[in-house]
Amino acid sequence: MSGNGRTTAGSVDADGVVREILDAGAGGRPYLLREARVTGALRLDGAEIRRAVRFERCRFDEAVTLEGASTLAFELAECVLPGVRASTARIGGRLDLRRSTIGEADGAGSAVDLVHTDIAGGLRLDGARLIAPGRVALDGGGLMMRGGVFCEDGFVAEGEVGFPGAELPGGLWMRGARITVGEADRFAFQGDNLKASTVRLSEGFRAEGKVRLRGARIEDLLTFHEAELLGSGSSLMCVGLEAGALDLRFARRPAGGVNLRNGHAARIQDHPSTWPATLGLDGLTYEWLGETAGTRREDVMNRLAWLRHQPVYAPQPYEQLASYYRRSGHEDEARRVLLVRERCRRQTLGPAGRVWGWLLDGVVGYGYRPWLAGIWLALLTVLGSLVFHAHTPVPNKPGESAPFNPFVYTLDLLVPIGGLGQRDAWHWAEAGVQALAYGLTGVGWILTTAVVAGVTRTLSRN
Repeated sequence: MSGNGRTTAGSVDADGVVREILDAGAGGRPYLLREARVTGALRLDGAEIRRAVRFERCRFDEAVTLEGASTLAFELAECVLPGVRASTARIGGRLDLRRSTIGEADGAGSAVDLVHTDIAGGLRLDGARLIAPGRVALDGGGLMMRGGVFCEDGFVAEGEVGFPGAELPGGLWMRGARITVGEADRFAFQGDNLKASTVRLSEGFRAEGKVRLRGARIEDLLTFHEAELLGSGSSLMCVGLEAGALDLRFARRPAGGVNLRNGHAARIQDHPSTWPATLGLDGLTYEWLGETAGTRREDVMNRLAWLRHQPVYAPQPYEQLASYYRRSGHEDEARRVLLVRERCRRQTLGPAGRVWGWLLDGVVGYGYRPWLAGIWLALLTVLGSLVFHAHTPVPNKPGESAPFNPFVYTLDLLVPIGGLGQRDAWHWAEAGVQALAYGLTGVGWILTTAVVAGVTRTLSRN
């Protein structure tokens, strides 16, 4: 060991290393150990370390423990060791574990334990391999960061990666990372209540298990662009998520569903080719949606298909989509969405409700297509006028009635409110023609009721 605390050795004892690290006479100079095998347990629990510590290409027989310790930067670069235990530690610089292999296939506990650790710098795990099959490979529950967390450049975890309740203002960067957990119905990534500036599980990110970000708060971008999600059931669970932007343009369709219920994202970008088989959208709100096709009509049809990926009918996603189109100035598209909402709702009703729904739909399009009532009125008026013109009516009070007009008479039958002076002045001797008159009167009442009901429904719901 030289005066500056640097050494290169074949094999060193862990107790001796601990004494050297804690050597008060070192004057805060960095401690460096290269290409050594550290025998025994390197325990620094509760220690106050007043210098930066760096191990390069070292092999440790036992886990390195820093539980409750206070230290400056601490680095284990390109090392091999059974584990890193640093829960509740305070690290004044960065924790650097780049290109290290950490954990054991038949070990116990987490490969890297950072529960409630406070790190002033960044956490570097680029190129690292964490081995904890059937267990948690990286436990960052309650982790407090000042810098970012970087798990890129070939990062691999055999076991769950978790940051529940962590605060990562520098972001979580896992582009190209691989997480395997052995079974598709287990969690590969868990970030419940995570707070971060950005989370990038993208650009080749692969999770052979479920990804959960329930209640997470992401200030800027949460992206799964070109990611592969292979978990069964719900491949991605983001219930209650809040994000500035959400990118769901996966590399391919997720193996399971995507649950975004009760979440909010200012911007959502996705693509129809990677929509999952099931989507939980009830309660999801957004301010902007990426377009799915070239024309506005194609886009709204695609978005309606998007809503049909919900496992069960819920009205809110239709209302949210309609609100989005309305805010964008596309009132026709908003009405189309709300009409489809009513048609989907009809499928949940009983027989009587479905019949009434079919009537409202056919007559006025549930109030969103009131011009349909005008078409029906015109067609029935032409029909009645032609039939009544070909027959001779009988006056109810001979000599007192106005001249018969088949067109006005038909309108008088079809419009039950008010009167044009024809309906009560004439009747028919022929049973078939009289039946038509009764039928037009009945249809008029139905048409009027449907118009009023449809318009009232539209005004009350919107």
